[in-house]
Amino acid sequence: MTSKTESRTGRIRELNDAFRHTFVGGAVMITSGVEAMPPDQRRSLLQKVRSFDAFTEDNDPHAEHDFGAVDEGGERYFWKIDYYDRDTEHGSPDPTDPAVTTRVLTIMCADEY
Repeated sequence: MTSKTESRTGRIRELNDAFRHTFVGGAVMITSGVEAMPPDQRRSLLQKVRSFDAFTEDNDPHAEHDFGAVDEGGERYFWKIDYYDRDTEHGSPDPTDPAVTTRVLTIMCADEY
């Protein structure tokens, strides 16, 4: 991996972590299965997504911290960050640049994937 690639990946990872930890700087979407959860359980799930740090080479092969899986109430949930242009119509031209990127974090039941 080149230094430029490492720097780009590091910047994407930094932006993804900041967004996921705060839910600020993008859009957070939940599926109907997550919406149907009891409020206390949903809050717990959202906190687990915010604090997730169990990244490994197996679950984060590109080192961007853009996907994770957590358990809540005996069920498995996935979260995923995607990068769109500012109008959320197309992919971002440059996910390292917040001025041209809208991050979308989707949280879903594993069986909704």
